[in-house]
Amino acid sequence: MALVVYEDLLPGTQLVNRLQDLKYRVRAITDVETLEASARQEKPLVVLADLVSSRSDVCGAIARLKASPDTRHIPVIAFADESADQLQAAARHAGAALVVSDAAILSHLVQFLDQALQVD
Repeated sequence: MALVVYEDLLPGTQLVNRLQDLKYRVRAITDVETLEASARQEKPLVVLADLVSSRSDVCGAIARLKASPDTRHIPVIAFADESADQLQAAARHAGAALVVSDAAILSHLVQFLDQALQVD
């Protein structure tokens, strides 16, 4: 199970489709404020989050997810445009396991999933 947080249809829907091709069950979340509750209910293996949002603070939602004892173990792969340096830094600070460019997320998805899901 993977949760995919996105507002913009591209690459959000492409990411959902690619995960389904990889045999993941996927739940798309377009309201970032429901991320923590959805993660608690769905118990995903991973969360993929588009950092760009005109309505919500995605990094804040990641921080709340990582602060909760019930969900802190879930790895988060965050993605944004390469030029969004501050947003990418904020995602790292919030606790994202990986922060990658939106240009790379689809073409290297399998590698990113492998890296994020490694057990130390």
